[in-house]
Amino acid sequence: MKINENISQKWLEIIQKEKNKEYFKNIEKKINEDIKSGITIYPPIENIFNAFEKTAFEDIKVIILGQDPYHRPGQAQGFCFSVPEGMKLPPSLKNIYKEINNSLQIDNKNNGDLTSWTKEGVFLLNAILTVQAGNPASHSKIGWEKFSDEIIKIISLEHEKVIFLLWGAFAISKKSLIDTNKHIVLESPHPSPFSAHRGFLGNNHFKKTNEILKSWGKKEIDWKV
Repeated sequence: MKINENISQKWLEIIQKEKNKEYFKNIEKKINEDIKSGITIYPPIENIFNAFEKTAFEDIKVIILGQDPYHRPGQAQGFCFSVPEGMKLPPSLKNIYKEINNSLQIDNKNNGDLTSWTKEGVFLLNAILTVQAGNPASHSKIGWEKFSDEIIKIISLEHEKVIFLLWGAFAISKKSLIDTNKHIVLESPHPSPFSAHRGFLGNNHFKKTNEILKSWGKKEIDWKV
């Protein structure tokens, strides 16, 4: 798995260190076996580390933690919840936009590409970075969870004052990796249609995030895409 040259030096060092570990070699082995078997992998191999390339380590202000990439053609971009502009909005992203509109009166309904958020310091991390086409969660348990856990721990250790948005039981289970004495964790149910009405809608996370950033003297996130 090639890391693109435009990634920040800090990310390059972190990822390279993990790539040298045995568990990561197992990840690469599994992905290579799938490709040799004719299985399509999402996102495209060159976009696997897109979240890291879009948001430099030093620029992180907010982290949104997803689970694994979209498994339909053309959707996965290498950062969570986002789809390319012009692509039909996935149900969870629709509810994310609904919450943003309800709390901040920002209407993003026609564009699912969250690249602009990544440039604002929002790190859109999937816990599992790859998936087989048409086969959700197919690359869970191959080692990606260990990788993303390490990333969360490093951010928690080396950063000050980051806001973590944890939606749903899977994301909330990562709270133990975060030093809550120096970071803020906001939790709620997942934006999926199955759970959004149980507390995601109305959680005010996007509004609260900007209020917290402002209180820290940091620039607020422009949630408009």
